[in-house]
Amino acid sequence: MPDYSQLDESLRALNDPTRRRVVELLGAGAQRAGELATSAGVTPPVMSRHLRVLLAAGLVDDERSVTDARVRLFFLCREPLTVVGSWIERVLSEAPWEDDS
Repeated sequence: MPDYSQLDESLRALNDPTRRRVVELLGAGAQRAGELATSAGVTPPVMSRHLRVLLAAGLVDDERSVTDARVRLFFLCREPLTVVGSWIERVLSEAPWEDDS
């Protein structure tokens, strides 16, 4: 049986509409936590908790500015999202779909 630990962790992290929105927002490019909070319509402390979950799952990573360590840019990590996408593609391709007509 395949090792589904990365898939399981990613799906658990994505089991929240705000975290899914953050992933969508970061799909457009790296952003600061405050920008994400504003765009997602949540407070900075709430965004911080969501980012911790996404970071722990490996879906998101961050980079600190060399000129100002307080500035963190968050960005998507490709590999965990590729694992989720590959699993979905496999399920879709192997499923015995009923004829819709």
